[in-house]
Amino acid sequence: MPTNTRILPAEWAPQSGVMLTWPHGHGDWAPHLARVTPTFVAIAREVAKREKLLVTCYDESHRAEVQRQLTEGEVAMEQVRLAVAPSNDTWARDHGPITVLEAGQPRLLDFVFNGWGRKHASALDNRLTGRLHDAGVFDEVPLERFDLVLEGGSIDSDGEGTLLTTRRCLLSPERNPQYDCVGLELMFARLFGTRRVLWLDHGELSGDDTDAHVDTLARFCDARTIAHVTCDDPTDPHYEPLARMAEELAGFRDQDGEPYRLVPLPLPAPQYDEEGQRLPATHANFLIIDGAVLVPTYDDPTDALALERLAAAFPDREVVSIDCRSLILQYGSLHCVTMQLPVGVI
Repeated sequence: MPTNTRILPAEWAPQSGVMLTWPHGHGDWAPHLARVTPTFVAIAREVAKREKLLVTCYDESHRAEVQRQLTEGEVAMEQVRLAVAPSNDTWARDHGPITVLEAGQPRLLDFVFNGWGRKHASALDNRLTGRLHDAGVFDEVPLERFDLVLEGGSIDSDGEGTLLTTRRCLLSPERNPQYDCVGLELMFARLFGTRRVLWLDHGELSGDDTDAHVDTLARFCDARTIAHVTCDDPTDPHYEPLARMAEELAGFRDQDGEPYRLVPLPLPAPQYDEEGQRLPATHANFLIIDGAVLVPTYDDPTDALALERLAAAFPDREVVSIDCRSLILQYGSLHCVTMQLPVGVI
């Protein structure tokens, strides 16, 4: 199949909806449900103001409970579609489908999810997209399954044939040891219509167990603009790797051979869990939806500056803050728990 028949849309492309996998008591969220559920409700409420919302529930009893939570949270229920499929966890970015457009029509790609390199239980999550498709949740949109291990949070697309990613994640020996960079680039060209890949060698966040997903570090705001996390404290262990990442980004060129416009996002002050583990708070884990950008905040002085800079990067969208201190308790944030579904999917 010619590589130019497909495109991996940018996140700012028109959407039909957003997918959430709702937290439940059968996994790691069990001790934190009272705290994290309101965060999911807040995300659902903002999405449903603008587009459809697909919510995956663990079982029928959970479905009834989620419907109650959404209704009480004043979510526009006419915009919500509840589905049932058991899950290990809530990270829809990584176990949900990645959508490509072929001749303008959507196709769902279902990759292997192995718990970020066999770190966590993942058998239910790995089957979730297939189960939803078999149940008719995605209507007539075709689904293609692949043996490649790939998480949505590990790649970012400009919608024009460029992917941004990190070597540390995609070349992890617990994901696809049979591939090197060249092999993965050939695979991406076939599956996504990608013409080039921008590989980051530096950048990581303490507490992140994804092996440096790019959506925690650097993101396309448009095809010529990249927002990225920065640290201005030389005593912080993030200072040097993030500075080196900024140098790499400054050396990249866009499709026209020009330097990218770079939007620095300040790293929040250290936040820790009860065991003293530093948590991966990052403003780069924002979600772009129709008419808005949902930005994770952490009750930190850096929130205001991050919101201001992202508002300038997205002048045609409303920038909405969502308190995500609960989400980082399980080492992810707002983008990690969502997956956008382009027009035509639901």
